[in-house]
Amino acid sequence: MQLYCNSLTQLSRLKTREVKIGDLLLGNGHPIRVQTMTTTDTMDTMATVEQTIRCIEAGAELVRITAPSKKEAENLQHIKDELRKRGYTTPLVADIHFTPNAAEIAARIVEKVRVNPGNYVDKKKFEQIDYTDAEYLEEIERIRERFTPLVLICKEHGTAMRIGTNHGSLSDRIMSRYGDTPIGMVESAMEFLRIARSEDYHNIILSMKASNPQVMVQAYRLLVQQMEAEFGECYPLHLGVTEAGDGEDGRVKSAAGIGTLLEDGIGDTVRVSLTEDPELEIPVCKDLVKRYSIEYRAGVTHGLVPDISKVPYDPFHYSRRKTFAVSNIGGTQVPVVIADFSKVTKITPSHLEAIGYKYDEPTDKWAIGDAAADYIFTGNQLLDFPLPGTLKVIVYPATYEECVDKYSYFPIFDRSGYAQANCKSDAINFVMVDCFNDATAVNDYTFLEEFANDTTVVLCLSSTNANAMQSIRRMMMELMNLQVQNPVVIITDSNWQTADEHLIHYATECGSLLLDGMGDGICLGMTAASYQAQSEGEMETSGRNYLNNTSVEQFINSSAFSILQATRTRISKTEYISCPSCGRTLFDLQETTAKIRNVTNHLKGVKIAIMGCIVNGPGEMADADFGYVGSGVGKITLYKGKDIMKRNIDSEIAVSELINLLKEHGAWVEPNSSL
Repeated sequence: MQLYCNSLTQLSRLKTREVKIGDLLLGNGHPIRVQTMTTTDTMDTMATVEQTIRCIEAGAELVRITAPSKKEAENLQHIKDELRKRGYTTPLVADIHFTPNAAEIAARIVEKVRVNPGNYVDKKKFEQIDYTDAEYLEEIERIRERFTPLVLICKEHGTAMRIGTNHGSLSDRIMSRYGDTPIGMVESAMEFLRIARSEDYHNIILSMKASNPQVMVQAYRLLVQQMEAEFGECYPLHLGVTEAGDGEDGRVKSAAGIGTLLEDGIGDTVRVSLTEDPELEIPVCKDLVKRYSIEYRAGVTHGLVPDISKVPYDPFHYSRRKTFAVSNIGGTQVPVVIADFSKVTKITPSHLEAIGYKYDEPTDKWAIGDAAADYIFTGNQLLDFPLPGTLKVIVYPATYEECVDKYSYFPIFDRSGYAQANCKSDAINFVMVDCFNDATAVNDYTFLEEFANDTTVVLCLSSTNANAMQSIRRMMMELMNLQVQNPVVIITDSNWQTADEHLIHYATECGSLLLDGMGDGICLGMTAASYQAQSEGEMETSGRNYLNNTSVEQFINSSAFSILQATRTRISKTEYISCPSCGRTLFDLQETTAKIRNVTNHLKGVKIAIMGCIVNGPGEMADADFGYVGSGVGKITLYKGKDIMKRNIDSEIAVSELINLLKEHGAWVEPNSSL
């Protein structure tokens, strides 16, 4: 094993133990399973059954149901009986947090139980407590006594178990020693796994969820490394970005985190946590996993990407690749966005509205949005109107030679054309490198000598290989090894069909690189056939229509900024950490999230958590600036960070009170109506 996966250059599934969940086999090379969780009241048997059926018919291979107390755990039997009576045999999973007695009941009924180590028989009061080594071991022994009965019940009944660690719900004991860190998440799960193994119980799946994809990815990588080091084997992994939100942002954040791991062959089952109806999560899961199916991989070509013996970056800690700045690209500056307008026949000022620039003819002024592209690529087209002051144009070399405005226009060369060019920019020259598509030059990097460390050159890395992300990452690693510090723009084209598929593709391939600190800009595009299909029809989605785009260019620009936001590399809008709802939820999460988004979506950089109940309250929103949490029927508690600011507010005025809280702490600005 190289670091945390089989290969950093080719797709190779990580071998894990086989786990049986009812009649479903998971891990050990079996297909990546997709699952979701019901949002109904578990005590409402028929509503839960009907929603479960909708999820199954959408393609769910596992369905999770919350069991917060003994009565809900017991009612799982009625739900299961009704489903079986109707001919549905899909395994059910009981979701457990604080209640060992509920878990022990559920483990005798359903095929799998999920426990959260930070909540289950451990202490979590958000207190910083110093533990001596002896006290720490005492607590572990106490956990062993409380947890072992569940292990033995699962072993007796053939019930599977997910040990599901969440970033924001680590116990005080773990927090005191490791802090709120990926390694703390790993150790929290490993303690429970060691206890299970000591009882010769192995029907186990593990997860390391966080609302921040960067934390989530690092935690899973560390877990794989730790299991291999300690046990010489890995247990199956359930992947998910928790509290991802809804719409485009929820899908992008999920794909960036889950897709990064799937690209490295890590993951045996996935759940996408959207603040939407649970059956709408399944198409997103399918779009993620189908890229790694045997059938799909058999029909595509993998590049011959050379292996690497020494990895020049730390995949367990974020550090951006060191580059020098070329104008506003690279160095310590946020990644730029390049909009591809090369397929637009005649570009007019109105076209630029799609990428964040709105022209007002009477005043002859441009209004520029927070998600405004930095460059546009027009191919062979020179524009016949004045540009907004911050926008620059990239064109082919022959067109660059013709243009008079060498301040606003810059050339893009192929890798051999740059050295031979007679006309270059004194400021910025873009150079395209198609990574490892020529099998005869796999280990030949001499071409880099033509422009390596030229202080005017920005490299544009792309690949048409099926393992495109690995191809670009391998070239990035070679740049690091050769100490080539030119900034890099990641070029990602999509030849998929639907908007959902394009979105997953972009977020997976770009997100994987950005989460490892690679990339000083992104440029997204579509193949000619895909562009034509999208231009002629509506942006087809497999779930609800969450897109509000008027053109392919607007969709692509929005996707680019969402990816940068999800990877925390460039913040351009408000971030929402909203849970997907479940039977514990104390208000209509979808409706409330929409209300809060409607009045706060202009607050660039502010992170707002919207949580259905206290179980996923201050712990799960550890990464948020402000929190809106259900604390009782019709009651909301507001937080700043983990601190309660306003308790048990009537839900009818809670959104207004949230705005007041934002104002009190200087996080509120009035919306700008010009864009």
